[in-house]
Amino acid sequence: MRITRNRPEPPRKVLNVRSIWNGAISFGLVSIPIKVVNATESHSISFRQIHTEDGGRIRYRKFCELEDREVGQAEIGKGYEDADGSIIPITDEDLAQLPIPTAKTIEIVAFVPGDRIDPLQMDAAYYLAASGAPAAKPYTLLREALKRSNKVAIAKFALRGRERLGMLRVVGDAIAMHGLLWPDEVRAPEGVAPDADVTVRDKELDLADALMDTLGEVELEDLHDEYREAVEEVIAAKAAGEALPAAPEPATGGKVLDLMAALESSVRAAKESRGEEPEEAEVRRLPQRKSARAAPKQTTGKKSTSAAKKTAAKKTTASAKKTTSKSAQGGKKTAAKSTTKKSAAKKTSSRKRTA
Repeated sequence: MRITRNRPEPPRKVLNVRSIWNGAISFGLVSIPIKVVNATESHSISFRQIHTEDGGRIRYRKFCELEDREVGQAEIGKGYEDADGSIIPITDEDLAQLPIPTAKTIEIVAFVPGDRIDPLQMDAAYYLAASGAPAAKPYTLLREALKRSNKVAIAKFALRGRERLGMLRVVGDAIAMHGLLWPDEVRAPEGVAPDADVTVRDKELDLADALMDTLGEVELEDLHDEYREAVEEVIAAKAAGEALPAAPEPATGGKVLDLMAALESSVRAAKESRGEEPEEAEVRRLPQRKSARAAPKQTTGKKSTSAAKKTAAKKTTASAKKTTSKSAQGGKKTAAKSTTKKSAAKKTSSRKRTA
């Protein structure tokens, strides 16, 4: 089993493509009949739900709650559920006859510079194809007017049950329309940015600029969906009964402790990947945190000498104190002996006088 990998291709001419909407562009008093076709297509791989025990397909069947029977697509319509639970049927004819000018018309309301459009508002993209020979002249007129003004047209149109905003611009020789979200459909970025007060240094910005310049630009046509290709390889291997492709080893990167070092390393790696000679960069890393289980510190010579001096001083002081204490005790004993001798002499003298 071989799966063909679809590579990105240049834009194709929109010919014999099924339109999803037919109407007209309203450009002032000029009306341009057009057909709307999808400008993009999805190449993602889709999966079916299966019963894991036997591989049988899991299908969903549609039943009517009142008749308790399965119904076909031709019997299914639209309905609006009211607040009391009752269903109000709505047909495609009802929607086609809405009392608004955009039901079948792309109504241009303004021309603005392209940078006025927030990319967050961008939605699906369509090509607008001229419908018939009479539409060729006004279609070309609008296209050339957009080119010369360097502006885009803002329009309103109704598609798939709702009125939408659109932006018309020139792509090659065609007019493309991007669906736009209404301004109130775009959320404000509150609570997204970091709360911490961070200061970015000029040198960090310089390194970030250098990294951006080193990475350079890229041709979008050179990029492709590697995830889809990997899934295709897995499917092909399982279908052929072969071993699955080995997963690459995850990158073993430690925690980034120094933003400057990370930027410098990134610039160096980017230059090496482009075949440039990396410049010498001074990498400074933040000091590592001390571990609670770290080995005991070794005592240096200075600290040992200081400790020895302190120990010797303590011993000398203690010895001096002992010597002083002994001397004091000896002095006290000598003084006591002298006092005793003097008392004995006095007693002897007194006895002689009495005799």
